[in-house]
Amino acid sequence: MRNFIILFKKEMKEGARSGKWVWLPIVLMVIGISQPLTNFYMPQILEMAGNLPEGAVIEIPMPSGEEVLIGTLSQYGTIGTLLFVLAMMNVISHERQTGALAFVMMRPVSAFQYMASKYVAQLCILLISLAASYILTWYYTNILFDHVAWTLMLASLAVYSLWIVFLVAVTLFVGTLLRSSGGIAGVSVVFLSVISLLTTLLPKYMEWSPGNLRAEASNILLEGEWGSSATLVSLSTLALSVLFFGLAVYMFKKFERFGE
Repeated sequence: MRNFIILFKKEMKEGARSGKWVWLPIVLMVIGISQPLTNFYMPQILEMAGNLPEGAVIEIPMPSGEEVLIGTLSQYGTIGTLLFVLAMMNVISHERQTGALAFVMMRPVSAFQYMASKYVAQLCILLISLAASYILTWYYTNILFDHVAWTLMLASLAVYSLWIVFLVAVTLFVGTLLRSSGGIAGVSVVFLSVISLLTTLLPKYMEWSPGNLRAEASNILLEGEWGSSATLVSLSTLALSVLFFGLAVYMFKKFERFGE
């Protein structure tokens, strides 16, 4: 446990030195608040853009607060996923390239402790950044649109956060297989995109898929309750996350020869 805490603190300090604690929350906040601001000021934006017939009146139906937050979740699912992967792609490869990994291997540290410290640290950074962005978006949504109950906001955030839990496990696993940061990012993004695409194309056979998390979070906002399908998707996502993390530990121990 002591080794895990030491490694965890190291990862958190590394996140601060690399600026990840700064740029990731800021970028996500900009992405988040752009959704309610763009929706609210869209008529003015179109009017300022010009090229409209004289006397034309722009009337755009005002979305509800829940619909604005759903749109924000959609932004997290596309741009956000890419940002999360980019924030994690150097977690293992950087230490391999600089030789820091060899130094760690000389210590009485197990592969599980090493990988667990990285998993928990990256999860903390990503989830805190996501929560800060989503809560700020919810605040602006309540000001500009209909009021959305904080309980619904937190419930939808909790469900969507499981996508981050899954994403971190997948990216760490890919990081144990590849040494190039670009390759890690590319394979991770492609894999996650395929999961989302198959979930859309084969809804009957992919009811359990982590790709349904955004839809389940949206349903919570619209219907105001946690459905049985949300439980299925949540449990399967957690199970797959544990599986990919276990594979990451196994492959890392095999390739780096921990314990030999």
